Amino acid sequence: MAISWYPGHMHKARKELGALLRGAKLVIEVLDARVPGASSNPLLGRMRGKLPVIRILNKSDLADSEATAAWMSHYAADVGSACMVNGRDSPLDPKRLNVHIQRLGGTSGDKAPGCAQTAIPGNPPLAGRIAIIGIPNVGKSTLLNQLIGRKLARTGNTPAITRQQQTIVYAAGWTLVDTPGMLRPRLEDQRAALLMASVGSIGAAAIDSGEIGAFLADRLLAGHRHALEQRYGITAADNTAEAVFDRIAHVRGARRKGGVADLERAAGILLRDFRSARLGRISLESPPDMNPPTKSSQAMSTP
Repeated sequence: MAISWYPGHMHKARKELGALLRGAKLVIEVLDARVPGASSNPLLGRMRGKLPVIRILNKSDLADSEATAAWMSHYAADVGSACMVNGRDSPLDPKRLNVHIQRLGGTSGDKAPGCAQTAIPGNPPLAGRIAIIGIPNVGKSTLLNQLIGRKLARTGNTPAITRQQQTIVYAAGWTLVDTPGMLRPRLEDQRAALLMASVGSIGAAAIDSGEIGAFLADRLLAGHRHALEQRYGITAADNTAEAVFDRIAHVRGARRKGGVADLERAAGILLRDFRSARLGRISLESPPDMNPPTKSSQAMSTP
């Protein structure tokens, strides 16, 4: 089944983002560190144009650190950009972020057309707008709350919580604008759509959890078999997604009446365990100039 998901609010958000970017001096693009390529929306890249960008590989505590380092090197080659990681075990350094902001956004002497802003009495002059962009559920609002040190934006573990832009005054007079997560109206790249669905960036109503679970099981069998062995006790004979689901059903008691394995429920268990890092720190995607991640040494079972 082809994945297609474009909630109505995204159409309005796209128009509003276009207006915002015409008056912005800098963009912060938040990516999921487990699937940086798939979580980078080409549409947003085209809308950004030549604006400088700071890419944040978010949720790095869930991703393989070696693969994340490779992605950082990959993005370091881009002119007019910077790349940082953010996660519970390696939180983003606000001072370093501010250095990047000043370097990339403060080098131009003139503001872009439409970028004029009104200073708030008692605050420093506004330096310019910074748009925080990305696909749904990559952690844009969580990052905003982290940067300002208080919970201002609503957050959650499901996509499409943010429905409208939210602006705050940030360090040195810059304004941060949190924007709704946005996908392309048509998901032509179904491989990317499957990767996004695996990490929870596509609404549950738009996907078949069994199909997404099977895709994820195949990826894990190919690159992170040790994690499945340690978590569910799969054997050398378990080489298909269905075999993995059957093993999960046995270990977790996910069986229907009569003892038949509930494959859909088992797929849901696999997805939840992966998304919460109970299978360990796993990346599903690597940069074009690197072989797909096959290292499983970081995979570890957690309760």
